[in-house]
Order: sequence, then structure tokens, then C-alpha cells
Amino acid sequence: MENSNGNPNAPVQLIIKDLHASVEGKEILRGVNLTITQGETHALMGPNGSGKSTLANVIMGHPKYEVTQGEILFKGINILELSADKRARLGIFLAFQYPSSVPGVSVGNFLRRAVEAKREGYDPNAPAAPSGEMPKRKGMPPAEFRKLLNQKMQLLKVDNTFISRYINEGFSGGEKKRAEILQMAMLQPEMAILDETDSGLDVDALRIVSEGVNAVRGPNLGVLIITHYQRILDYITPDVVHVMYKGRIVKSGGREFALEVDKQGYELLIQALEEDEAATV
Repeated sequence: MENSNGNPNAPVQLIIKDLHASVEGKEILRGVNLTITQGETHALMGPNGSGKSTLANVIMGHPKYEVTQGEILFKGINILELSADKRARLGIFLAFQYPSSVPGVSVGNFLRRAVEAKREGYDPNAPAAPSGEMPKRKGMPPAEFRKLLNQKMQLLKVDNTFISRYINEGFSGGEKKRAEILQMAMLQPEMAILDETDSGLDVDALRIVSEGVNAVRGPNLGVLIITHYQRILDYITPDVVHVMYKGRIVKSGGREFALEVDKQGYELLIQALEEDEAATV
């Protein structure tokens, strides 16, 4: 499949243009512009209520959010017209801030079905909305799945007992986030969004989860890390750091910019930006 520039060999890009989105009639995103290229790691910071998690949910297609303007291009396709499952099949992955528990479904069974669906790929001729019926897919050979799973579990240092447990049932905060990273490693997306993966983690759990993210990073994966604090960036070094405020990205910089934001705080940064904006009017 071609990239947005028409070159099938070029790195894949996620391109967000003038994105506006609302929830329950309230506008949250007010013109977001952002481009992430496969192989890059971007960090999105900002105070609570600035729209960071809303952006993650809109990219992945959460039906609660209404896009009123703009577009999101991935592999040259405007994914706003696609359901969440089709966006995943295209190669986009979202790690949730608060992963849900699924009693009765083991991690191993879930991963196998998810990998099978991802390998089927994106069908542009499939119905716009999910049919609700179980597809007649060719199963993944158990030996092949087990080999892939063992490779990823060793890479991420995940215990073998993990896969027999029900998804997130009785998991600690750190275990839930490690399960998300294991899903990402198995599905091998080209673009991953980590929505406040550091939320609720102590220092040891944060280090372990960060090591897992670093283990799967590489030239074939673009990453958007959404975070309120810069502490996760002590473990995962971003190429670009953005600050979001009132539904827009108001400033971007390199790794050192995150340290600057952490030192002076959002309030002083926003105040300086507003003063500069007022001076130019």
C-alpha cells in the first residue's frame, strides 16, 4: 500500500490536518496539526483537559467523539471514514490509559484471534460498519502462534503464566500496561499511540513498561506517547516533544523541551505563549 506521497517504499506517515472534534456538543479539539513518520517517537504533553486523550480516541475511531473539521491520513487513506477495527487492520494501535478487564477471555486466546484478524489486513471493499457476525477466517497454526508469542514474551520479559490469565482480571497497574505492550508487540503495528501509559505506575513498574516499549521501537514503528509528566521520557527518549493546550498543539521542540516544560510548569509556558500571541496581534 502506498504512503501519502505515493511512494510504496517510503516510511508510513500519520498526518493530522486541522482536526476539530467535539463530545456531547462541546468542542475539545480546535485545529490539531501533527505528522508522525514511521520510525519516529513523539511525545504529547499538556495540562489536564487540554485534549490529549481526546486526540488518541479520535485517531482510533471512538464513536463517542464527533469530528467536525479536518482529516487524518494514514497510508494515504482518510481514516475518519473507517471504523476502529479497520484502523487497527491498517496498522494503528492504541494502548489505553485505563485498560478494561475481560473476565473469561484469556490473554493467549485474545492475542491469537487479534493476530489472525490483523493478518487478514484491511479490505477497502468491506462494509463500512462491522457486521456483528463471526468472520470465516483461516486460523493461525498453533505452532506458529506459540513461536511468535514466545519470542515476544522473551523480548518483553513476560512470565509464561501471564497468557493463561483472563485479560486484566486481577492485574496490577503495571501488569495491565505490560499486557498492552505485549499486544503491541504481537500485532506489530506501524503506528502506536500510548495514552498515558505511565498513569498509576510506581517507579519500578514504569521502568519495566518503558523497557518493553523500547524493545519494540525501531524503524518500522512510529510512536506517539501521550503523557502529563515528563518522567516516562527519562526512559523513552522522544525525537519531538509537543505541548497541547485548549485543543491545539501550541509549541514543539526536541527532547530538552520536555525538561524545560517540567522545570517551569505548564502555567508559565502557557502564559508566555499567550503574551507572545497578544504582542503580535
